[in-house]
Amino acid sequence: MYSHVMLGANDLDKSKAFYDAVLAVLGYKPGVLDQNGRYFYITDTGIFAITKPIDGEPAGNGNGTTIGFAAKTSAEVDAWHAAGIANGGITCEDPPGIRENSHMKLYLAYLRDPAGNKVCAMYRLG
Repeated sequence: MYSHVMLGANDLDKSKAFYDAVLAVLGYKPGVLDQNGRYFYITDTGIFAITKPIDGEPAGNGNGTTIGFAAKTSAEVDAWHAAGIANGGITCEDPPGIRENSHMKLYLAYLRDPAGNKVCAMYRLG
């Protein structure tokens, strides 16, 4: 359904360090800088990118917005969370763990990246 996701970042070096660390846990290569100063994480299923906003205004987080990254195990979610904290992320919501409702059971962890964007790692338990 999605071709790409791009998030604003005020300090690209800090944001790149954060995303290089958390995405490495999920098996992805470091971001690649393009000629316009944006970092791209290119995968077989889509593209994730970080950039300074093109309008010159500061990047800000979207209220109610969350970008979720798929994990292969609950241990990978925990490692993602730890890597994020170690690289400038701030934990938010509940600690990593199981969330369930009548339709699904998930293992989730949430962080704020260095620009304040809310991101999560998710493993579907069944």
